[in-house]
Amino acid sequence: MRIISGKYKGRRITPPGNLPVRPTTDMSKEALFNILNNYFNFSELRILDLFAGTGNISYEFASRGAEPVVAVDGDFGCVSFIKKTAKEFDFDITPIKSDVFKFLEKNKASYDIIFADPPYGMEQKDFERIIQLVFENELLEEDGMMIIEHSKHTKLEHMENFSFSRNYGGSVFSFFEFEGNEEDIDEEAEDDEFES
Repeated sequence: MRIISGKYKGRRITPPGNLPVRPTTDMSKEALFNILNNYFNFSELRILDLFAGTGNISYEFASRGAEPVVAVDGDFGCVSFIKKTAKEFDFDITPIKSDVFKFLEKNKASYDIIFADPPYGMEQKDFERIIQLVFENELLEEDGMMIIEHSKHTKLEHMENFSFSRNYGGSVFSFFEFEGNEEDIDEEAEDDEFES
């Protein structure tokens, strides 16, 4: 995987082959950040990366100037790799080994962007639970955004605070904002959809 923009644009990162992950593809990641560029100046944004895996999304945010970034994953190997990579690049990323649901229940901080990339096979009710915990516990800033990556078989548009979704091949990004904060994204982002 590679960092697609920011201070470390073009740098490749090679995680160990034994990590239990399914990294977001470079194509999907680039499309995601093209959308986010319409909403945010990344400098000094507070980011929460859930089911962080290799840290792919965390590195992209950090390269673009976001800080601090909190990366949560339940796998020790993933957390160790993120810690090692963050030190190598001098990124302000704090990796936390935790069950994501327990973290969301106990965490008191709030964030400008929350990104979650759960296992695609996770049950529908658990995807919904992530959204509920974030908004019930006020973990998202009022003008912030939450993004969940999931397969096309998971449907989240019925959830409260759902804003819009974008399909990229077999992956879907669903975006959530506080009601009243939704803005129309420009036509270029609207049409920026890929099919595999």
